[in-house]
Amino acid sequence: MAVAPPDNDTPPDPAAPRSGFDRYFEITARGSTLNREVRGGLATFFTMAYIVVLNPLILGAAVDGDGQQLPIPALAAATALVAGLMTILMGAVGRFPLAVAAGLGVNALVAYEIAPEMTWADAMGLVVIEGLIIAVLVLTGLRTAVFRSVPTQLKTAIGVGIGLFLTIIGLVDAGFVRRVPDAANTTVPVGLGIGGKLVSWPMLVFVVGLLVTLVLVVRKVRGAILIGILASTVLAMIVEAAGNIGPSFVNGQPNPKGWSLNVPQIPTSWLEWPDLSLLGEFNVLDSWGRAGWLVVLMFVFTLLITDFFDTMGTMVAVGQEGGMLDERGTPPRTKEILLVDSIAAASGGAASVSSNTSYIESAAGVAEGARTGVANLVTGALFLLAMFLAPLVEVVPFEAASVALVVVGFLMMTAVRTIDWSDYEIAIPAFLTIVLMPFTYSISNGIGAGLIAYVVVKLAKGKARDIHPLLYGVAALFVLYFLRGPIESVLL
Repeated sequence: MAVAPPDNDTPPDPAAPRSGFDRYFEITARGSTLNREVRGGLATFFTMAYIVVLNPLILGAAVDGDGQQLPIPALAAATALVAGLMTILMGAVGRFPLAVAAGLGVNALVAYEIAPEMTWADAMGLVVIEGLIIAVLVLTGLRTAVFRSVPTQLKTAIGVGIGLFLTIIGLVDAGFVRRVPDAANTTVPVGLGIGGKLVSWPMLVFVVGLLVTLVLVVRKVRGAILIGILASTVLAMIVEAAGNIGPSFVNGQPNPKGWSLNVPQIPTSWLEWPDLSLLGEFNVLDSWGRAGWLVVLMFVFTLLITDFFDTMGTMVAVGQEGGMLDERGTPPRTKEILLVDSIAAASGGAASVSSNTSYIESAAGVAEGARTGVANLVTGALFLLAMFLAPLVEVVPFEAASVALVVVGFLMMTAVRTIDWSDYEIAIPAFLTIVLMPFTYSISNGIGAGLIAYVVVKLAKGKARDIHPLLYGVAALFVLYFLRGPIESVLL
């Protein structure tokens, strides 16, 4: 009896990995392609490349307890180096499209509150200590357990709140929304443009770029956000060449109609050799004797709370944007993601550039199709190149990059429909979480207020058993976090 030949016409499984690289990063399994990952990595880099310029300006402008300042060129090189290495590590180990760089807010805390009490080396040593503590919490499983104890709908609210936070960051960075100069004498703290009017060319570039990007998004054009950034940058360069507008500060004097942070013009040089002299300039012991153990503990606690919960919120928001969360609102490889993030925090201190943390701007890459750590390899490589190509990075103004933040903010906010607003027990904590992030310019503040409200509301309803035991401790820590001002005034 003849044996039938094997059926060679069976179509290949579309979800089957095409190579070892594909299998490791799960590109096909997550419904992505190499092109989407590259495009997403590019979009993420362009939306957060500003940190290479901004972080040195924040840290370099501050003076430590000995009257010393950190050199801006060395800060720029170290900022790009740590961001590149830690973003690549996140991609290779966490395999999640979450880029890493020096954290805004934390760097200001280090520069203006911690460093004046000690030397720069001592201040960066505290950042190293904080990162190592978080690493221990991850390895013991406590950080992951805390993350999983947060109710799913509250995690959704965190993502929505971060979307609004991104939007206000974009609008403010672009100068579209500004602080009212005489806010102390008016009920309106912020307003549209300058004096309630859009009267500058940079604002026009932002508006045109935003409208173009929104049209591309509506028409489902691939690479819409990346195209929007690049098109806005080109338009900005043309406007600057024609009008010679200049920066927002000229010779120390404000120029309200100028470009924010970067002036979009062709650089005079394309390459710079990086100055890595700040690497390893930290000290973990001297601060305890100089500033006192109580002061140091309060500083470490503040750094710890900020980094601990900012990353958790960012991770949820990015995973939510890409549909990468499970039924409990948890992304894949949560432990690995959190461990790399803690290593990044310590590495930032060791390189004198402040704590490095996960960036919500990664959502721009996810909106472009990124679903795996491959996008991080692209973003990280570009950060490493930025050490040598700093003049090129400085071409993109805030007015162009902010377009992506506003569009991504809209995309992230669409998840608000999944929250049950008829159930006040979750709706009230969700509301506080969402509104306090943009209104206080802090992810941690929103998460803290939401968790405290959740515990209080549940207790008021006599439903103590519905609260995960870990949330009691977390809520208590956030109460201390919010009361750290009065506590410091009494104890210090």
